[in-house]
Amino acid sequence: MFEVFPGNYVWNLSVNIALNTGAHISEVDEACAPVLDAARDGEDAGTELFFRSWTAVADRLTELAREDEAAGHPLSAGARYYRAAVHYLTAERLQSRHYAPRRTAYRAMLDAFGKAITLDRRGTTRVEIPYGDTSMPGLFVPAEGAGGPSPCMVFTNGLDSTKEMVHGSGIAQELARRGVSTLIVDHPGSGEALRLRGLTGRHDSEHWAGPCVDWLEARDDVDGDRVGIIGWSLGGYYAPRAAAFEERFRVCVAWGANYDWGELQKRRLAREGDRPVPHYWDHVQWVFGKDTLDEFMAFAPSMSLVGVTERITVPFLVTHGANDRQIPREYAVAQYETAVNSPRRELTWFTAREGGVEHVSADNMPAATGYIADWIHDAL
Repeated sequence: MFEVFPGNYVWNLSVNIALNTGAHISEVDEACAPVLDAARDGEDAGTELFFRSWTAVADRLTELAREDEAAGHPLSAGARYYRAAVHYLTAERLQSRHYAPRRTAYRAMLDAFGKAITLDRRGTTRVEIPYGDTSMPGLFVPAEGAGGPSPCMVFTNGLDSTKEMVHGSGIAQELARRGVSTLIVDHPGSGEALRLRGLTGRHDSEHWAGPCVDWLEARDDVDGDRVGIIGWSLGGYYAPRAAAFEERFRVCVAWGANYDWGELQKRRLAREGDRPVPHYWDHVQWVFGKDTLDEFMAFAPSMSLVGVTERITVPFLVTHGANDRQIPREYAVAQYETAVNSPRRELTWFTAREGGVEHVSADNMPAATGYIADWIHDAL
């Protein structure tokens, strides 16, 4: 992994995610330079300085994008808005939920991203998935060159990702080139659903995954009999759980195994392994709507696939970075070995030869996106 901040895994992870989801290296260098010294103080300290440095670059990109628009250059404007959105999101993602400026940055990200997909003609549309008495915001990326209804994958976030970050990874675009559409959803506990609608996470992902299938089945451009589900990071728990209990899913992919996330929280309390974001315990309480650490730890055991993966009866792909520092390798093995009723199960390790060795291949996402898209195309 590219480590601009020696010894600070969380900040380095964020930089790598930014570079793999649309940021430009020179602009990343500009954002990182003022916080090099602060990074030595650990992942929590200095995050507000990180925020100011990254949003400053995002603000400048937004200003330049507006100038492009005024000059009648929508494609150039869209590209700059997209990179601005990446910088806003990278800055926002590292902050405590109590840091008020993150809300402004998040809304600026949504605005910049919305303009980007409109001006840059990326084929992506913003959608709303009915869910109870509200809805879940999503992004729909249609299959390219489809002459009729196409298969579609539902993509779930992880603990700290958003639909815009998933979009930037390129997985939906790789699937589109192979004739598969993608619905990327900010489900309860993630992205806009959490930040702006107060929908907190839950262990039974089929509760919100089912409405996604309902919505897709109502579309003329989607083949409702060929809908699958994929998730990265904590989505490597959400997707298999949904596939086990929502029988309409035809394939499942865990992009980063997450077999017993509840048990993993005990390890993290003991300072075993790396964490994805600063202010970690504050973050997980926010995601799952828990007021105290004790309350969260009482809930955490429900986030487990023990006794669940046996219920998966569709093709199932598990991928894992060989040097994943967040999720133990044995969880990938257990997730694969217990899926005994899948008619086609596969465990793939990304090694130094292919690239993508870190958590969800954050060091080299194209190594994963191409492989996963090919597997889904073949399975669907």
